[in-house]
Amino acid sequence: MKKYICEFLGTLILVLFGCGVAVITDADVFSTALAFGLSLVIMYYSIGHISGCHLNPAVSFASYLSGKMSGKQFLKYVLAQVLGAILGAILLAVILNSISTIGYFKETTMGVNSYGGFGINMFGAFIVETILTFVFIFTILGVTSNNKYNNIAGIVIGFALTFVHLLGIKLTGTSVNPARSIGPALVLGLDSIKQLWLFIIAPLFGSALASILYKYINEKK
Repeated sequence: MKKYICEFLGTLILVLFGCGVAVITDADVFSTALAFGLSLVIMYYSIGHISGCHLNPAVSFASYLSGKMSGKQFLKYVLAQVLGAILGAILLAVILNSISTIGYFKETTMGVNSYGGFGINMFGAFIVETILTFVFIFTILGVTSNNKYNNIAGIVIGFALTFVHLLGIKLTGTSVNPARSIGPALVLGLDSIKQLWLFIIAPLFGSALASILYKYINEKK
């Protein structure tokens, strides 16, 4: 039970701070990327020893594909992450609604993921999210598979999340995390849900590709 509480809390904080900074800074690339990356670093060293600090169904999916967790545990992790993301988005909405210069939170984007705003089409957005997630998951698999990296794993993973955000923010808002996309989209409303499928499927696809390739290149002949 403690693992799921940690995943719930960690994902809540990731969404609240990451999406919150995105809204307040009008999606400033550096600030938003750093907010997501630092949130992950902080949580990794707080709860990583308990749950592994996935905070992301794509990370849990990679763990499942790698045989590190059962299907049942994977589903429980995802449920905890999605619920945490939803509550994080609700808390952000409450905060934004109390700021007179912002007003009603639905006048903001709530940090939702979408495509088209920068001119990128659905196909391009799918490719972007797949590649960003691939890089992120591939990094996680590499740094967590070698015990000599234990002390710096959280920092490397946080940097990886910051890194992929630098490219993706203006293109899709950078998901690489279905839970992070689901929370703000559900809270914002119906219009934001129309494109949500892409930010669920593409990260999982990218995660699967990273898991398969990492396993292949590390197989002993």
